[in-house]
Amino acid sequence: MADYLPRFKPGAAVTFTTTADVTGGRLVESGTTTRSATPATADSAKVLGVAATDTTSGNSVGVYLRPTGVHQLVASGAIAIGAKVVAATGGKVQTIASNSNPIGIALEAAATDLDVIDVLFI
Repeated sequence: MADYLPRFKPGAAVTFTTTADVTGGRLVESGTTTRSATPATADSAKVLGVAATDTTSGNSVGVYLRPTGVHQLVASGAIAIGAKVVAATGGKVQTIASNSNPIGIALEAAATDLDVIDVLFI
C-alpha cells in the first residue's frame, strides 16, 4: 500500500468558499457546490462545523469541523446543561426537542437568545 497523509489534520480549520454571508462562531452547513459553506439552517443534517471569521458571500472562510472539540456557540433560546443540541436558524443552536440531527451536548446553560455557551460536538 502507498503511503497516505490526510488532506486536513484534526483540529485544523479547513477552507470553504461561502455561498452566503457567514458569521464567525456560528454553525455552517455544506453548500451546493464543491467545498462550499453557508449558514446552518434549523435541524440541518449537513452541519460542517463552526466558521472561524465573519465572511461575505463568495469568499474563503476557515471552518472548524465536526465532530471533535468544544466550541463556544450562540444559543437561540434557553438550553439546559447536558441537553443535546441541533442547529437553529442563522447558525445558532437550540435544544433538540423533536428534531433528529443532534450536533452536540451543551456543557453550559443558556438563559436566552444570543447567550454564548460551550458545546461539545458529537
